Amino acid sequence: MFQPVEHQKTADAVVDQIEDLILKGVLQSGDRLPPERELADQLKVSRPVLRDALRRLEERDLIESRRGGGTFVCDLIGPIFSEAIVQLISRHPSAVSDYFEFRRSIESQAAELASLRAAPSDLARLEDIVSRMQTAHDTEDLTAEARLDVEFHHAVGEAAHNVVMLHTLRSCYRLLENGVFYNRGRLYRFPTARAELLQQHKAIVAAIAGQDPESACRASEAHIDYVRGALADTEASDRREQLAGLRLSKPARSAGLRSKPAGSPKTDPF
Repeated sequence: MFQPVEHQKTADAVVDQIEDLILKGVLQSGDRLPPERELADQLKVSRPVLRDALRRLEERDLIESRRGGGTFVCDLIGPIFSEAIVQLISRHPSAVSDYFEFRRSIESQAAELASLRAAPSDLARLEDIVSRMQTAHDTEDLTAEARLDVEFHHAVGEAAHNVVMLHTLRSCYRLLENGVFYNRGRLYRFPTARAELLQQHKAIVAAIAGQDPESACRASEAHIDYVRGALADTEASDRREQLAGLRLSKPARSAGLRSKPAGSPKTDPF
């Protein structure tokens, strides 16, 4: 991962290299840097030079040293929304529609770019994730399926090789992981949802691997459209079930209430 640096302005070169790895998503929030001796050896710099570079990175809030634990990349994603707006969204489900509209737009673009830019290692990672998705599906491991779903979309974003898009998507997916916009368990209750989602993910990978940007875009849009529709249908079904339950729990009408016999005079309420 780390490359030897030029000996001219070596501390600056170390800082530049680590910043570049963070910016491009190679080093991610929570990643631990190698021990000082090992990292200095990889970079071919002295330990005092390395310490100077790490100090600068720490001053920029990019890394943090933990006593007895090593040096880690800081949590750089941060909240895309303030806590107040997150709570507001959670109380107003209508915002979910805007969320899906945003995801449909940005993820289709990410898939399109990935089909043009994905490196062999990107494709290998996507294929590995889909393979593990298949295993989780076959064994009905819903927890693994949910985790791999997020990992898959992260991988597509990384394969697009656009750093602004990458970090925007990571912020968005953090909300998804926390269940802010919808409960994935509810989606899985929709008949055939798990099988459909698996095939949709496979279609996205096939289009990316085939370097077909138009198909990649369509496959991504179809995936989001399906999720949106399935959730809407599930929520409608839940509302009907709730209403039916209310009707069943309603006390029986009094036996004393009888229909008027035919021919009885009508009563004018006025």
